[in-house]
Amino acid sequence: MTATRAAVWIRVSTDDQDAANQLPELERFAAHHGYQIVERYQVSESAWNGGRDGGEYKSTLKRAMHAAWAGEFSVLIVWSIDRISRGGAEDVLRLVRQLRERRCLLLSVREPWLNSSPEVQDLLLSFAGWMAERESARRSERVRAAIARKKADGTWTGRGKDLGTRRKSGYFAREARKRAAVG
Repeated sequence: MTATRAAVWIRVSTDDQDAANQLPELERFAAHHGYQIVERYQVSESAWNGGRDGGEYKSTLKRAMHAAWAGEFSVLIVWSIDRISRGGAEDVLRLVRQLRERRCLLLSVREPWLNSSPEVQDLLLSFAGWMAERESARRSERVRAAIARKKADGTWTGRGKDLGTRRKSGYFAREARKRAAVG
C-alpha cells in the first residue's frame, strides 16, 4: 500500500523564531499517520503582513493551493492553525473549504480536534479562527502600548527593537564632512 502524499506548512513570523522547531513534530506526525511528505512550504513572514506584491506568505499559499489542485498531495499538515492563518474564523474556514474543493485535508499537529469530520471541523475552526484573530489583536495592542510608553519616556528608537540610546556623534561628523566638501 502506498503512503498518502502530504505537504507540510511551516511559518515563522519573527527573526527570533526558527522554522526548524516545527519540522520534527510535523515529520513525526506524518510518519505516525502514514503520510509521505512530498513538499515543504516554508514562510518567514507574518500571515498579516503579506508584503508588497502579495508577499512571501500569499505567493507560497497560492503555490500550495495550485499543487493541491494538481493532486500533488492530498493532506496539508500544519504545526498549528495559527501558522497558516491569523485572519479569523472566515479566513480559516475559507482556506479549509478551498483545500476541500481540491480534495485535500488540512491537519494540525497541535490541534488534534481539527483532524475530524468536516462538520465538526467547521464548527471548531470557526472558534479557533476567532481565537487566533483575538490573540493577534491583543499582541498588536501590547506592541502599541509599549511603543506609546517608550515614546512618552523618550526611549523610542523607531527601529522595532529597543537598541538603547542612539549615538549621534557619527552622524554629526559625517554631516560636517559633507558641508566641508561642498563649501
